[in-house]
Amino acid sequence: MGSKWKKKHNRFIRQVLKKMEKQNTRVVYVRGNHDDFLDNAIPLYIGNLSIVKQFIYESHGKKYWVIHGDVFDSITTHMKWLSKLGDAGYNLLVKINKWYNIYRAKRGLPYFSLSREIKAKVKQAVSYISDFQSELASLARARGYQGVICGHIHTPAIEYFDDILYLNSGDWVESLSALVEDKEGNWKIIWYQDFIKEYDE
Repeated sequence: MGSKWKKKHNRFIRQVLKKMEKQNTRVVYVRGNHDDFLDNAIPLYIGNLSIVKQFIYESHGKKYWVIHGDVFDSITTHMKWLSKLGDAGYNLLVKINKWYNIYRAKRGLPYFSLSREIKAKVKQAVSYISDFQSELASLARARGYQGVICGHIHTPAIEYFDDILYLNSGDWVESLSALVEDKEGNWKIIWYQDFIKEYDE
């Protein structure tokens, strides 16, 4: 989202609040590394809306630790200047990606994430992702949870680390993905492209 709050963010929040009221839905917003402006206000509870750093989600006899994940990233926590530089570079890449995908859409080509492609080709990034996943799974186990749900690294995944279920939602910028749980407690990743195809059919 970046560190600047924009009018489009207000519009989005208003839409969420309307749907919450209409359908009596609980929404939990987990603070991420681009949301540092929220630090002095959270935890914040407004009706069915909670804005928090982390929470425990219970489903079908299992407890999931829900956390963004940036607190386990030494760059975002200890090297703020490098984090801000990386954030600026990432935001620029997102803007370039937006225009690139407008160009692709006009030619009937599917969405393509430049940042995801770059990360996939950098060996250190692949190693970092693996370490991030196993570290979070270990911490969830140590806290007595059966799973961990996170984001931060923008890499969607549903994977077991021994007895711990690691779930990463991905995002709506690089991966265009989300996590959903069915009524039986089974998890799956949904992709925007597939969702739009189903919606159009």
